[in-house]
Amino acid sequence: MFDKLIEKVKAEPKKIVFTEGTDARIQEAAARLLAEGLMGVVLVGNVDEVKAAAEAKGFDISGAEIVDPETYEAMDEMVEKMVELRKGKMTADECKAALLKGNYFGTMLVKMGLADCLLGGATYSTADTIRPALQLVKTKPGAHLVSSCFILNRDFGDENLRTIAMGDCAVNLDYQDSKDKEGNVTFTGAQKLAEVAVEIEKCAKTFGIDPKVAVLSFSTKGSGKGGTVALSAEATKIAKELNPDMKIDGEMQFDAAVSPTVGQLKFPGSEVAGYANTFVFPLIEAGNIGYKIAQRLGGYAAYGPILLGLNAPINDLSRGCDAEEVYKMSIITAAL
Repeated sequence: MFDKLIEKVKAEPKKIVFTEGTDARIQEAAARLLAEGLMGVVLVGNVDEVKAAAEAKGFDISGAEIVDPETYEAMDEMVEKMVELRKGKMTADECKAALLKGNYFGTMLVKMGLADCLLGGATYSTADTIRPALQLVKTKPGAHLVSSCFILNRDFGDENLRTIAMGDCAVNLDYQDSKDKEGNVTFTGAQKLAEVAVEIEKCAKTFGIDPKVAVLSFSTKGSGKGGTVALSAEATKIAKELNPDMKIDGEMQFDAAVSPTVGQLKFPGSEVAGYANTFVFPLIEAGNIGYKIAQRLGGYAAYGPILLGLNAPINDLSRGCDAEEVYKMSIITAAL
């Protein structure tokens, strides 16, 4: 999987910004990316502190661009742009205070075209990575929400399940109807979940998956009632309307999604049931638990969360990540 992604980023070199330039894990990954010529690197932080941290650990980051928000020459221009983007929600002073933080500063570098993508979260929370992205880079045209996808990879016999996609496991707690001030529904929960399914299918293709998408629940084809059953069933219908070429079915239980015997018994004739490799969860609890079970008990390596629906590739790291994860997530982010 990564050989193909590396080929892609080498063919179209990008510049990635890391919001936590003094972090040892970031620096180790950055040194490796630079040594292999995979992408340009921007490290956010105090220049002397970043260089001293790298020297102490023996990391060669001489090829990186180090940018300090405190001394950034074009800060006034950046503040002006952010005030414009926030449309009266933040004053110039508030914008400058925010831009002195690596997460906001790095995001504005992407927004202003000074970097192609961003990777953060080694010390920031997921919310602190997503919030600046939503406020500044914003969702792409036609997108109503940001969601996430995990790519899981395991080298074992079943070719169909070697690389799989799961989402949303990190961003949306659930899928409630959006309403205006008068109480009229403007965007249904099923429409939201359908949009997530379409985005996850696109993401899966980036990683060489031929997506067969299962919209999951605790019921298969109407066998159960209540809970997320109606949501998953309706989302499947809407997703098919949004992208008629998608291979997608639902609602279905996980065993029906991956076991051909069970799948074709419970969902006869489905081109997905029993053969799914891309899984859409109706609640964050199910998704987060599900991918961690696959990771910890199933032996899959998990990469993500990969954020979907934004105008530029901005991704989040786990605060428990190591340098290898940073390296691989950097390749994923640049490939997007």
